[in-house]
Amino acid sequence: MDKKSLTAVARQQLKLAGTATSGRSSQTLFGGHANALRQTVVALTAGQSLGEHDNAGEATLLVISGTLILISGTTEWKGSAGDLLVVPRARHSVKAVDDVAFLLTVAKS
Repeated sequence: MDKKSLTAVARQQLKLAGTATSGRSSQTLFGGHANALRQTVVALTAGQSLGEHDNAGEATLLVISGTLILISGTTEWKGSAGDLLVVPRARHSVKAVDDVAFLLTVAKS
């Protein structure tokens, strides 16, 4: 068994995002390209975003800290610490309202 502290990983990724020119950082905690399930902690500094992209399967965002907006077409969902957002099966993007860290869980179909 492997145990990780989401709070500690989020704090570390936010620190790395703060020093990165892109304003973002991530660390995969479980799974990867060869697995159906992948869980990654993503950190974005305020105002940064993950550009529009396709959904590779079932996915959720669990906001660990901060606030984000999940955008798909003309629909937006706001998420803050503790919120679980189901990612639509459509093109979407994520924008950081303030410094944010979230757990992205994807199950490729």
